[in-house]
Amino acid sequence: MSKGFLKAGHLPSLASAFLYFDASFMVWVLLGPLGVQIATDLHLDAAQKGLMVAVPVLMGALLRIVLGLFVDHAGPRRAGIVAQLLVIAGLVAAWALGIHSYTEILLVGIVLGVAGASFAVALPLASQWYPREYQGIALGIAGAGNSGTVFAALAAPGLAVLFGWQNVLGIAAIPLALVFAFFVLNARNSPTAPPPKRLPDYFNVLRFGDCWWLMFFYSVTFGGFVGLSSSLTIYFNDQYGLSPVNAGYFTAACVFAGSLMRPIGGAIADRIGGIRALRAVYAIAAACFAMVSLNLPHAGTAFAVFIVGMLALGAGNGSVFQLVPLRFAREIGIMTGIVGFAGGIGGFALASSLGFAKHLTGSYQAGFLFFALLAALALVGLFSIGRRWRTTWRIAEADGTART
Repeated sequence: MSKGFLKAGHLPSLASAFLYFDASFMVWVLLGPLGVQIATDLHLDAAQKGLMVAVPVLMGALLRIVLGLFVDHAGPRRAGIVAQLLVIAGLVAAWALGIHSYTEILLVGIVLGVAGASFAVALPLASQWYPREYQGIALGIAGAGNSGTVFAALAAPGLAVLFGWQNVLGIAAIPLALVFAFFVLNARNSPTAPPPKRLPDYFNVLRFGDCWWLMFFYSVTFGGFVGLSSSLTIYFNDQYGLSPVNAGYFTAACVFAGSLMRPIGGAIADRIGGIRALRAVYAIAAACFAMVSLNLPHAGTAFAVFIVGMLALGAGNGSVFQLVPLRFAREIGIMTGIVGFAGGIGGFALASSLGFAKHLTGSYQAGFLFFALLAALALVGLFSIGRRWRTTWRIAEADGTART
């Protein structure tokens, strides 16, 4: 990390963005690591398990647009405070009242979706403090907060064995409260943040094809990452007979690989360009998902393939968000929400398709093959628009910092 970067922005706000994102993502995917125990107690079938872990992802996607608008009008600090209070209150209420049915666990998933919407707060909070040449690494560091999914996969199954899965919901509120205190004390809105616009103006970005391409690209990279984060514990338990705790360890390692690569992917994209980085990402991801769809016979083999795939997806998350502020700098708040929404929809598609594929066919193969085809389609799309992006964006970036 260069001295120029350390002096360029506001490190307390960057740290606040990372911690808020980290703690929020920890609880966002919490139902996945707890899924085996929840399904046993509530007698859920494969389709219900898939929908249970997919609902927080879907709600997080939808709420990112709402929170993105809130960020642009009230600033990321105030939006983050309100969202954190809602999640903490929801977890405490679920723990105190107890969960007794499938409907109630879906309602918990809706509350956890607010945590997933933290994306629309953390990234603008970081982005607005840093100049264009450091967007990749700044957003990569803030976005590395998706490592919170590692803590969920590591700790939640073991805590559920010791204390019961319902008590884990209450325990999860403790780190959230600590992060909330840090956020309130250290997060600051950037003085260079663009002024709010009229509500219809925010959605003018949807008139541009570039917006839709960025949404699609992120639906594959982030969708793959969060979909696997939510589903792998159930997958390793069901497919290979691993215990919930060991399945959680396997999941945590995969998620850690993807989280680690997000800031690295952003830095690589700053150096070689987001388009070039994403080409490698989609080629590797398509190959890995296609391999997994073959129903690999051993857990260790599948684990190795998932590691490689998650490394690619993590790098892709950082690479996509190196491109977003270069094209939509003045609309970064709503674009973060819209692109993040697309990523959440991709995660919902993967998590739910895996559950329904298992329920309908007895195998996860169709769900993984579907996502492999999406990654291949993203690669084809990237080749089709790459030349235009290079020429038009380079003209827009007279300082030469956008090497895409």
